[in-house]
Amino acid sequence: MDKIKVLLVDDQILFIESLKTVIETLTEDIRIINIAHNGLEAIKMVKKETPDIILLDVRMPGMDGVEAVKILHRKYPQIKIMMLTTFDDDYYVHEALEHGAAGYMMKDVPPADLINSIRAMNHGTIQMSPRIMVKLMDHSEGESSHYDPYRASREIEKLSRREQEVLLLISRNMDNSEIAEKFFIAEQTVKNHICSIYSKLETHDRSAAIKLAKSANLEDRFTYLN
Repeated sequence: MDKIKVLLVDDQILFIESLKTVIETLTEDIRIINIAHNGLEAIKMVKKETPDIILLDVRMPGMDGVEAVKILHRKYPQIKIMMLTTFDDDYYVHEALEHGAAGYMMKDVPPADLINSIRAMNHGTIQMSPRIMVKLMDHSEGESSHYDPYRASREIEKLSRREQEVLLLISRNMDNSEIAEKFFIAEQTVKNHICSIYSKLETHDRSAAIKLAKSANLEDRFTYLN
């Protein structure tokens, strides 16, 4: 079985070297292909060998993680990017997720949890540390109006019926494998549906897609999926 190729990006040399050692010691299915110390170095390295996953620090000299996410996701949308940081500032969270990050974990996460998150991300599941998830929920609740229901319904109509069903299950926090099992389809098919959903809704922000689903009352449209 092919190993999961991971690129580590952090300017704190002791931390990132230690993380490399921990991951390589505790796993046999993950390979650290390289270490970069800022976003610009990461972009250059990706040109030489494309990783499956990038663990990317937020605050770095030269080019920070948020700016790197924008460039990397635009050029290499197939690479899954996890922000790994000591900061849970709302600005960084929303900027990183809006521009294509598929996960946001705190650096104090237990090694076993981080490793499991890498594996889950490799299978298409978005990963969030509990503290980040709470912030996202608080932010969502603070925007009580969400989207205008009429506008949301018009946006949702861009999707096929199956894509709407998939979006509904995403809004229930089901992962790709659970959605595939629900519809008796391949997990890759689910990933294709999700890519199409994001393309049609013109977003790569999972939280924005979920808010659209809730504002359009998708739950009421597909009561048979309860």
